[in-house]
Amino acid sequence: MDERLDAIEKEYVELEASLGTADVLSDQAKLRDASRKYKQLTPLVECIRALRTVKGDAEAARELAAETAGAERDSFRAEAAAAEEKREALEEQLKLLMLPSDPNDGKNVLMEIRGAEGGEEANLFAGDLMEMYRAYAVRRSWAVETVQLDASDLGGINQVTILFKGDDAWSHLKFEGGPHRVQRVPATESQGRIHTSSATVMVMPEAEEVDVDIDEKDLQVDIYRSSGAGGQHVNTTDSAVRITHKPTGIVVAMQDERSQLQNRARAMQVLRSRLLKHYQDQADAKASAERRAQVGGGGRSEKIRTYNFKENRITDHRIGFTLYQLQAVLAGDLDPVIEALQTDLRARQLAGDV
Repeated sequence: MDERLDAIEKEYVELEASLGTADVLSDQAKLRDASRKYKQLTPLVECIRALRTVKGDAEAARELAAETAGAERDSFRAEAAAAEEKREALEEQLKLLMLPSDPNDGKNVLMEIRGAEGGEEANLFAGDLMEMYRAYAVRRSWAVETVQLDASDLGGINQVTILFKGDDAWSHLKFEGGPHRVQRVPATESQGRIHTSSATVMVMPEAEEVDVDIDEKDLQVDIYRSSGAGGQHVNTTDSAVRITHKPTGIVVAMQDERSQLQNRARAMQVLRSRLLKHYQDQADAKASAERRAQVGGGGRSEKIRTYNFKENRITDHRIGFTLYQLQAVLAGDLDPVIEALQTDLRARQLAGDV
């Protein structure tokens, strides 16, 4: 174990030194990757160093206690006991910090929200989810950017794509992908009956160009006239762009920007992230098919969460977590739910179930 900790600290020191070299500073991709890795290793190395210090303090206090008598010996024994208690806490912390990291940690997040089952009420609920995530982003001091928005007739959304920019955006939002179910009396209901509707959320790490290799020959790019509300350029210029990735069949259409070039850049941004998720999902499916068959895969057919307005209740079905603070959650106080999911993930990692 000590050899492994030594190797981690050595890698950290070398990484720290490399951040000031011309080779890294002149290459944006290298600088980004090195900075991200350095930031991820920092709390781990700080814990390793603190653990070494407290072990030394405990050993020194025990030696001094053996060499003294009376009140002085009692004082050194108390110091040794306090150091041992701190050592145990640091060892537990170290155990958590050494759990396998998510390869997407540190990346920004692209989120797509769509109304699903339930007609216009589903679109209204999709709009509520969009506002919930926006409010959560404000609480966590993330930058938020709307990449694409298709509003529905009654003020909801048919589909929205949002970019969340923050170092910890992925580690918090990665749990949100899947079908979300709402149980409430819709604004469209005249007789006060409770309806069940749903919206789907897709969460993707924002892909850099170096993350996904896209061959231009694999792309079919169609240009067409924008439609819908949006200003003078809509319905007058061929600025909308639809890109089809022929090997996977993934299609991205973009028309919110004013120019064809801007729409193409946005479409490529979303396409890269969808492809990264597609390839990561393929690799995960191949490596984890047996485990997911036992515990469930969180696929689109499984509702991951229910929002019950009558009972002011939110339930995450994956971990059996229930909270009677629905309005607070919809206002952006998502941390209790996210933290419960993070705790469950860590527990499964420690047990070797992940």
